[in-house]
Amino acid sequence: MASPVPGYPAGGIEDRVALVTGGGRGIGRGIVLALARAGADVAINYGRNADAANETAEEVRALGRRAETYHADVADFAQCQAMAERALADFGSIGILVNNAGIASRGNTVVETDPEEMRRVVRTHAFGSLHMSKLLVPQMRGLERGDVVMISSGAAQSLGARGAPYNMGKAAQEAVAYTLAKEERQHGIRVNVVAPGLVESEMGRRLARATRGVEDIRELDARSPFGFVCQPEDIANAVVYLVGDTGRYVTNQRISVNGGGF
Repeated sequence: MASPVPGYPAGGIEDRVALVTGGGRGIGRGIVLALARAGADVAINYGRNADAANETAEEVRALGRRAETYHADVADFAQCQAMAERALADFGSIGILVNNAGIASRGNTVVETDPEEMRRVVRTHAFGSLHMSKLLVPQMRGLERGDVVMISSGAAQSLGARGAPYNMGKAAQEAVAYTLAKEERQHGIRVNVVAPGLVESEMGRRLARATRGVEDIRELDARSPFGFVCQPEDIANAVVYLVGDTGRYVTNQRISVNGGGF
C-alpha cells in the first residue's frame, strides 16, 4: 500500500530503527517483535536477563530485521549514555524510542514505604524515560520523523492504595511525555503514552498473585474484559499504531489499553 505521506515508506515503520528499553521480556518483547514485523530494526535494552534479550534478538533476526542487545540500568544516566552512544554507532540513527523498562513496587502503604524503594522505582520509570529522551531526541530532530512512546500504566490514573512508588513513577513519566510533546512538535517528533492495565507478563503474574490472590493469571480470564487478560501483543499493537503512518497526526495523547477498566 502506498504511503499517504510523500517520502515515507509504506506504513511509516519500514527501515526505521527503534530502541526499546526493557525489550527482552514481557511487554517489551511484544513491542520489539511487533516493530520488527512492521519492518523496523531494533536495539534491545535489558537490565538483568541477557539470555531473554538475546532470544528476542534472534526472533527479530528470523524476521529478516537487524537486532542488537544493550545492557544498561536506565536509572543510571552514565549507563544510558554509554548505551545510546553504542546504539547510534551501530545503527546510525534511532527514530523510535519506546521507554518501557520498569520495576514493581512492594505493595506497602505510604507509611510503610522505604524511602530507598521510592527512589529506586521513581528513578527507573521517570528518570529512565527522561535520560533516554534527553540522549536520543536531539538526533531525531534531523530525521524525517521521530517518535517517543512512554509505556505507563493505568496506575497513574487510578492511583490505588499500596502503590505510592509505582504510582508516582508512572505519573512522573507521563509528565515527562506531555512536556516533551509540546517541546518537540516543532521538530516533527511525536510523543505519546500507552497505559496498560493488567498484562500477562512476569510482572503481571507477580501483581496478580500479590493483589488478586491467584497463582495462575489465567484464573482471571473469566473476570476480565472480553474474557481474557490483556496480552503483550495488545500493547504492542497500540505502539505500532502510534509510530506508523496511522499515528502521523497523533501527539501528546494517552491511549489506555485496559479493556475499558482497571
